[in-house]
Amino acid sequence: MSETFACDPSQSRGRLFPEDESAHRSCFQRDRDRIIHSSAFRRLKHKTQVFVEHEGDFYRTRLTHSIEVAQVARTISNTLGLDVDLAEAVALAHDLGHTPFGHTGEDALDALMTPYGGFDHNAQTVRIVTSLERHYAEFDGLNLTWDTLEGIAKHNGPVVGDIPYALSEYNRKHDLELHTHASAEAQVAALSDDIAYNNHDLHDGLRAGLFTEGEIRDLPMVAESYAEVDRLYPDTDPYRRRHEALRRVFGIMVVDLIDTSRQLLKDSGAQSAQDIRDLGRPVIAFSDTRFAELKEIRHFLFTRMYRAPNVMAVRERVNQALNELFPIYMADPSLLPQRWQGDVARAQGQAALARLVADYVAGMTDRFALQHHAELTGRDILDGLGETPLSRR
Repeated sequence: MSETFACDPSQSRGRLFPEDESAHRSCFQRDRDRIIHSSAFRRLKHKTQVFVEHEGDFYRTRLTHSIEVAQVARTISNTLGLDVDLAEAVALAHDLGHTPFGHTGEDALDALMTPYGGFDHNAQTVRIVTSLERHYAEFDGLNLTWDTLEGIAKHNGPVVGDIPYALSEYNRKHDLELHTHASAEAQVAALSDDIAYNNHDLHDGLRAGLFTEGEIRDLPMVAESYAEVDRLYPDTDPYRRRHEALRRVFGIMVVDLIDTSRQLLKDSGAQSAQDIRDLGRPVIAFSDTRFAELKEIRHFLFTRMYRAPNVMAVRERVNQALNELFPIYMADPSLLPQRWQGDVARAQGQAALARLVADYVAGMTDRFALQHHAELTGRDILDGLGETPLSRR
């Protein structure tokens, strides 16, 4: 049974374009299913987290990451008595707006779009699900419920100050109340993202040889997990030992988030989902101790993985690829696909054209961006890097 502070699909604020309800699925289940069947969701298969797609088949992609986040969100939301389907929908959608090449691509596109309002992947997700997905006869986008859109827009907290262009544009016609916190379900999705990527980046970093098990043994949560595995399974092989230890790190984070959030929800006195939004503070959180430990793990991953020389060498090249692709399309928008040409014809001014080009480039997969850069420039942007330690593993 859901708690009173959970979002109730029967009390959803509805869709921008009214639709008859399904006889078999709640509105949040329909949102989840539309996200799964979207083109943008499928493209996540070839968009990577840290590494570039050519570097191996064993590293996480945005798709596998999103599935892992959704699994964590389902577990946590179910335990806390929240609406599982809404939490899952937000979790599955949270990375749809990411560019090729991860945060490197986003930084490059944001810089290129600075004269035209900038670029933000979270706002781009809203743009995708409200406009760029064009499969339905009666509307652009997926026509998701207000509750799911709110969760996507605000899962990291209230959006105040300089609101990203793509989000501001939609919010003018469908107020998502950006100044408040999102539902508890959306907050669960946000921290499930933290749990998933911190855990799997330890896995991927070890597999890539960017650091060793000996170097992570002193990290909080990791140290206690390895100690327990060595006590219980002293003769297990190295790969099983690693998996057993890191899955315990995963478990520590999940249990701490559940225990802490359960108390925060109880202390909040919230009697409705709206009470959660109006509370002025999050109700889903780690304990202070575990949050401090998680920050230590993040710092380690930032210095040893995200800024590793091998990773940075590739990032520099793919950054160059986007910096060269964008002005090519701006100078000759006829190079955009035929189905984009109607939008090109209607675009009024450079800012509108730039937004279209950004939409197109942001939607590219790693592989597609590299291929089109090579076709349009006659150069392989990764030529000369050779086989890296990452791609051999």
